[in-house]
Amino acid sequence: MDRILKSISFIFHPLIIPLLGVLFYFSKSPRFIPEEIVKAKIISIFILTIILPVLLFFLLKTLGKVNSIYLKTTEERIYPLILNCIVILIVLQRIITPSQIIELYYFFIGILISTMACLMLAIFKFKASIHMISITGLFMFFINLSIHFSINIIGTLALMSIITGAIATSRLHVKAHTYKELILGVFIGVIPQLILVSYWL
Repeated sequence: MDRILKSISFIFHPLIIPLLGVLFYFSKSPRFIPEEIVKAKIISIFILTIILPVLLFFLLKTLGKVNSIYLKTTEERIYPLILNCIVILIVLQRIITPSQIIELYYFFIGILISTMACLMLAIFKFKASIHMISITGLFMFFINLSIHFSINIIGTLALMSIITGAIATSRLHVKAHTYKELILGVFIGVIPQLILVSYWL
């Protein structure tokens, strides 16, 4: 059980959440989007939101700005969060634009707002669970899509509830966060997606 709980944090790492949102959107959207465009978007998101941040992390570690992937202190979080904001801005400028896919555009706007909020907290020496921010933001996006496209995804939402609970349990088990930090993460993840839905729902 100990190994399972520890592995959950790695399996559902915040870096993969944007890609999961994109994959889910393309799998459920009733709109016709040429297959070559879908593949190009997915590959671009994969490179920018997963491969690039991993490379940047090793650069930060080489420069002595971070000690480990756990980012245990608020000081260690600042540079990765700044770089992540820049990455999301690149996605919004070059990959996902409002004229092309408005739902995903505001999904990434929500991710940017949540990341900036987490960054501001880190600057002021407060921690919020990035795992909870990412998974609850994704959860809210799924709910918004189900309403927007009038699709039944009860099974997916039930699975997301289980995954969210498992991640929270995992973060507590490894003593990475307190209850307050998890709850703060939930609010930072959900609220931007909930507010921004009014622009595209």
